Amino acid sequence: MSGNAISIDGVAVAFEPGQTIMQAAEAAGVYIPHLCHHPEFAPHGSCKLCTVKVNGRNGASCTVGAQPGMVVENNTAELNDGRRALTQMLFVEGNHFCPFCERSGNCQLQAVAYFLNMTSPHFEHFYPPREVDASHPEVLLDRNRCILCELCVRASREVDGKNVFGIAGRGIQARLVVNSHSGRLGDTGLAATDKAVQVCPVGAIIRKGTAFRVPVGKRLYDQAPISEVGTHVTGQGHGKT
Repeated sequence: MSGNAISIDGVAVAFEPGQTIMQAAEAAGVYIPHLCHHPEFAPHGSCKLCTVKVNGRNGASCTVGAQPGMVVENNTAELNDGRRALTQMLFVEGNHFCPFCERSGNCQLQAVAYFLNMTSPHFEHFYPPREVDASHPEVLLDRNRCILCELCVRASREVDGKNVFGIAGRGIQARLVVNSHSGRLGDTGLAATDKAVQVCPVGAIIRKGTAFRVPVGKRLYDQAPISEVGTHVTGQGHGKT
């Protein structure tokens, strides 16, 4: 291996100066599980699913810069066991009952769980009831399904320039909030076409009037695993970018 290249699971992967391990892997078609990463936003490193071993030490692949000669371990039993435990915790911290969710088949959390062979949530559910906000004429906000990835927060701030969403509280008390005088989505300048509406990886932000236009069984991750079709979808998850 020479020049601007790293090794991921024994395979040489070229990278451009300034790219992270995640960016180099995506460009080469190598899948690293993740939920909070998006190529249009600065690295965030909050979900920790993309943790890899870099020269023997753990690091978040979405924040660690690629360097020549790096040896990266990604698809190992040890790392996937840790990722599976994190995914199981996400499932019990919210209401992720997939058969009743509009995003089933287009949900990255669900697709990651399948990729990691997660067969049960393992832990006891402990989430408190959270508010469902249907005040907006075109968008539904279901906080029970929010995984606090902050993609909508970053999209609203960095792309839409509206700062509609934010995170309040810490730990188990952390929650998605709406920046309006009433705290309701209908009292913001959010538009259904905003990037913030498009990037939610789960079923927390849903466009009204679009339910089940694509039948379950014919959706993105119904056709192929997330490792093959990618993660960054448009609209309600019916196409790959």
